[in-house]
Amino acid sequence: MESKRQQKFAGVIQEDLAAIFQREGMNYLPNTLVTITKVRVTPDLAIARVFLSFFNNTNAMQALQTVKQHAAEIRYKLGARIKDQVRVIPQLEFFVDDTSEYVDRMDKIFDKIHREESQHRKE
Repeated sequence: MESKRQQKFAGVIQEDLAAIFQREGMNYLPNTLVTITKVRVTPDLAIARVFLSFFNNTNAMQALQTVKQHAAEIRYKLGARIKDQVRVIPQLEFFVDDTSEYVDRMDKIFDKIHREESQHRKE
């Protein structure tokens, strides 16, 4: 369970990272929209785990590697934005948020079950 402090700090990081990716994301990933879906912060506020979703990109793992290569630069830009609010700029760990893929997969499964039930009722 995250404390209120962790949740508030994660929200600040999420907003500022979203602004950074919106303004400068094209430099890292041309023609790709990057969305920060979730940020989790450790209790000591030293590490921020950032979950990303990539739109208009066929290879999410390659996009994630590109973001990881620019992690130091992204952290520096984040630090410039939040330096007056925190003592230490957290290390950033990036992960792919596969929630939308999971939802799509579950929708397909439910559709298949629904079709099979409809066929059994007709028979």
